[in-house]
Amino acid sequence: MFAVDVVSAAQKFGINYGQIANNLPDPTQVAGLLQSLNVNKVKLYDADPKVLMAFANTGVEFIIAIGNENLQSMAGNPGAARQWVTQHVQPFLPATRITCITVGNEVFSGNDTGMMASLLPAMKAIYAAVGELGLGGQVTVSSAHSVNVLATSFPPSSGAFREDLAQYIQPLLDFHGQTNSPFLINAYPFFAYKASPGSVSLPYVLFEPNPGVRDPNTNLSYDNMLYAQIDAVYAAMKAMGHTDIGVRISETGWPSKGDEDEAGTTVENAAAYNGNLMQRIAMNQGTPLKPNVPIDVFVFALFNEDMKPGPTSERNYGLFYPNGSPVYAINTGAGGVSGRTGPFDPYSAQMFSSASRLAVRTASLTLLLLVLPLLSSFSC
Repeated sequence: MFAVDVVSAAQKFGINYGQIANNLPDPTQVAGLLQSLNVNKVKLYDADPKVLMAFANTGVEFIIAIGNENLQSMAGNPGAARQWVTQHVQPFLPATRITCITVGNEVFSGNDTGMMASLLPAMKAIYAAVGELGLGGQVTVSSAHSVNVLATSFPPSSGAFREDLAQYIQPLLDFHGQTNSPFLINAYPFFAYKASPGSVSLPYVLFEPNPGVRDPNTNLSYDNMLYAQIDAVYAAMKAMGHTDIGVRISETGWPSKGDEDEAGTTVENAAAYNGNLMQRIAMNQGTPLKPNVPIDVFVFALFNEDMKPGPTSERNYGLFYPNGSPVYAINTGAGGVSGRTGPFDPYSAQMFSSASRLAVRTASLTLLLLVLPLLSSFSC
């Protein structure tokens, strides 16, 4: 196991806090949970005032979101953008650390060209509103994209954006370069494995020991798919003239349960993926192309969300059940700080009674014993 400082892990480890469920705990309980776990970055899919108030004075950084349904109205009405920032951002600063606003989510994954055309004007309107309200030094503006905006992702050095999206992405990248804001990518190696379990190496997508693959153009070796995807985005941006934009992984994760035709959806694989990823985050590890730029990742997701549509896997990405018990035990590789040791310890959270914490510990110990051999095999 790696012996690294838990504080360094917290500096880069973020979590997606989705709420498409009817049985989630109160945000004040969630705030206590995340503080006990040393998680200091949270990404929302809205700007829920109850959540933002619950995390006041905790020091936790927030990415909040504007839904796709609002893009076209904001693109054509700067006043609407200013009103949104005035209502959803300004009242919560500085007590709640809102550091980024995402305008839309995976807009380029659909077929709505009107929405695609509205994305950048809406981002510019929000950016202008942030500046006019004197918040420009605190809050950046971005948008999250599926990794499928890439037409080519392997080898990573050949990464290229889809030609049909170039008219939208080129000016979007120019905006990011001008505003010094990150390009956000939702990347799930799970989807590649699910689509072709016979040809995609499971150890390669789970960050486990494997021969790796070599990029013939750069001679760089990749031992996991996520890093290859990140570097493919860097290559695609470079092909459009930008080497001045950072890449953040706004979503990644692995489901612990799925339908019969969803290969790899097991507790063991989910624990391995997230545990091995967190170990690398804790090491401040970079990708082969950018070894000195630590990966910046938001894991999906905090809770299982029972009202999400789609296959069973969509409702089973959570690290926790809504009652606060962990879906599985994982190991972040964090060394002892303030009495805490390697295992990611979800059981110390103040949102649970001592009896329930004991029950969770007992139930999860078996899972931990099952998963530890997987995680222990990962070494540098």
